[in-house]
Amino acid sequence: MSNIKLDQVVCHDSEESELTSWNGKVTSDKNRAYEILNTIHQQGQRSINSITANAEPGTLTDRFLKGNRAAIGDSFNLPFDGNEKRAHVFGRRSGPLLSGTAYCISSCSMILLNKVVLSSYNFSAGISLMFYQNLISCLVVAILGLCRAVSVEKLTWKLIRVWIPVNIIFVGMLVSGMYSLKYINIAMVTILKNMTNILTAIGEYYVFRKRQNQKVWAAMFMMIISAVSGSITDLSFDATGYTWQILNCILTAGYSLTLRRVMDKAKQTTKSGSLNEVSMVLLNNLLSLPFAIFLIIVLNEWEYVINVDIVKLPMFWVVATASGLLGLAISFTSMWFLHQTGPTTYSLVGSLNKIPISIAGIVLFKVPLSIPNTFSILFGLFAGIFFARAKMS
Repeated sequence: MSNIKLDQVVCHDSEESELTSWNGKVTSDKNRAYEILNTIHQQGQRSINSITANAEPGTLTDRFLKGNRAAIGDSFNLPFDGNEKRAHVFGRRSGPLLSGTAYCISSCSMILLNKVVLSSYNFSAGISLMFYQNLISCLVVAILGLCRAVSVEKLTWKLIRVWIPVNIIFVGMLVSGMYSLKYINIAMVTILKNMTNILTAIGEYYVFRKRQNQKVWAAMFMMIISAVSGSITDLSFDATGYTWQILNCILTAGYSLTLRRVMDKAKQTTKSGSLNEVSMVLLNNLLSLPFAIFLIIVLNEWEYVINVDIVKLPMFWVVATASGLLGLAISFTSMWFLHQTGPTTYSLVGSLNKIPISIAGIVLFKVPLSIPNTFSILFGLFAGIFFARAKMS
């Protein structure tokens, strides 16, 4: 019945348009008028049948609804229009909350799982763990790209040559981060990572001539105080871990600065003239694999992995795989959250996210704390939030 009604509507419109075009040209001869009307009717029927045969039902429905809305007026709203609007408003309001929650959970979970693998299982092959996690990321992104779920730039030798300096620093950043997390508690790693902001700001000044305001420098001074006081009062102080963390801060700042210099050149080597976050994830993780294999062989880490009993435990592989998947999840959830909110909110939430990470690390791994060390950690967390707010001003 609905199809018949739609045919009638389209037929009526077609006849009116044809009759209008003949207006003023019809003679007083009735026979001639009847012939014209008959011809118009036949042409209208043929056009309707052709439209009905070739058009999709949704297209006719859209025309029917548009015709009704135009005839009735804009003040009339069909029932499902209200539902669509409510669903849109709900999605717009819940999007930032859902994306922010997913980003925070994935970020916290990955750090905690890496700590479990490196400390609780006492796994000493940080490079091998990095290799396994990056391999998982490459496979997942490749599968998503083949399924066209994500857009991935085609990797060319020209792009790879441009990206290799960034990737070398990237590998060093991951390896140093693994070993610092093995020897230092999560709260202190979080506080010491604030030093990366200071090194990046200094690098921005000398490389890009970018000046920071007084609030930013005040926040960085607070970070230095918290890092020094936290290190002095750390009851589980480990010189090896702190050395790795200082190296990690230097490499992380270097990675950020090098990425800015290389990004424009890298975009020019791609077919689309751009390089999205997913392509960067695949490029970084894929190029890191040969470097990781080289380091595993040179440092004789492969022999440790073969002989250690931990790798025979199924639960170890579950935790290691989950941490690799969460590492990739951070990339996707951060993109999602950034798209739903903006750089300002993203930066502030990233700073606030350090608080639950630090608390969870202290509680779950039973970190011994003194009152001065606790105040140093809290002061450092506050300095990180103040830094994020100062960068916004």
